Amino acid sequence: MWPLACARATPEWSRAQVEAHSRQALDMVGLGEALHKKPAELSGGMKQRVGIARAFAVQPKMLLLDEPFGALDALTRGTIQDELLKIVAATRQTVFMITHDVDEAILLADKILLMSNGPRAKIAEIVEITPAPPAHPRQHPPRPAVLPHPQSPGRLSGEPLERLCRRRPP
Repeated sequence: MWPLACARATPEWSRAQVEAHSRQALDMVGLGEALHKKPAELSGGMKQRVGIARAFAVQPKMLLLDEPFGALDALTRGTIQDELLKIVAATRQTVFMITHDVDEAILLADKILLMSNGPRAKIAEIVEITPAPPAHPRQHPPRPAVLPHPQSPGRLSGEPLERLCRRRPP
């Protein structure tokens, strides 16, 4: 199924090019060996990964993700978030993600756009996220098992953080 979708997007490619590009996109999300599996043979987390791989495969200028991890269990969500961070770091892709999960936004974003409430919502505030410095100049620290409190040094601070925390859903 995957190579068929890729072939329709790039009809000028040979079968070998489609196969290679499909495998590369699936390898990015850790599913290279699942290239010829049918959708019914995939778990929910694998289906989410396939969706991310398909989105990156067309090499868009900007990738829009609308609540991409909302339906996943916590373990799968964390794994796929880590994969997304690796892919974005490797491809330098611009990703615009819509989420209601403040912790997820702080973990994955370098900028958070807070929206006003209501049907005529507008950007109410833009919060810049500053990552903690890496443990070694050439090595980024691994994602912690438990996220630090948002007010810890190197994360968010000041008035924007207070407004962001007040907006946190119960």
